[in-house]
Amino acid sequence: MILTLDIGNTTMNLGLFDGNELVLRTRLATERQKTDDQLAVDLSNLLSMYHISLSEISGAIISSVVPELTDYITEALKKLIGKEPLCLSPGVKTGLNILIDNPAQLGADLAAGAVGAVTHYPLPAFIVDLGTATKICAVDENNGFRGCMIAPGITISLKALTEKSSLLPTIRLEPPQKACGTNTIESMQSGIVLGTAAMVDGILDKFAEELGEPKTIVLTGGLASSIAKVCKHPVIEDKDLLLKGLKAIYDKNVKA
Repeated sequence: MILTLDIGNTTMNLGLFDGNELVLRTRLATERQKTDDQLAVDLSNLLSMYHISLSEISGAIISSVVPELTDYITEALKKLIGKEPLCLSPGVKTGLNILIDNPAQLGADLAAGAVGAVTHYPLPAFIVDLGTATKICAVDENNGFRGCMIAPGITISLKALTEKSSLLPTIRLEPPQKACGTNTIESMQSGIVLGTAAMVDGILDKFAEELGEPKTIVLTGGLASSIAKVCKHPVIEDKDLLLKGLKAIYDKNVKA
């Protein structure tokens, strides 16, 4: 089995593939202060809880947007599986033609999501990643990564709103009954959930004007469900997109 690990700013998403089948998906909180030994214990306990033996894991791949954790996770996995995990970085084969100003600046999470779309969906595709940041990327019909949009994520926006406004409460991230709210919670849900969906729809329209209409729009990330149901564009929700992309990249780089 192949272990895929996407290290984000808020959570570390872990997937385990048996062949091309994703047989386990789970996650841990991203804790920057932990050592490699502590991370190894956390990962070992997590896999044990799901009755996965470390001897069953033949390889691993990491994508990370938290540089201070990358080396510790790498060492933790080496201790657990006895092999150096592949770390998604410049020089690793992805199959993408990276058409941004500086290809070396492409984030590992953006590359993994793009490869996931290339591998599993008709192109051209727009990928909407709703995590700590809200990101929208474009991949053309020739596997060309054309660029992206990055904005503050839903949880960041909500946290800033509630921490800086004494009378505004923490709310559930679900669509309100109406856009014109008649109470505080409904009004905040309108601003956060419907507002994010409107931004996503608007940027997708701008992308289409500049790059042409896509065949596929994929939503991924921990908050995809909250937004997918209120987007005007027809979208496919795939929370495992980055893990699928990492598995495809592993297969391109590591001989069986």
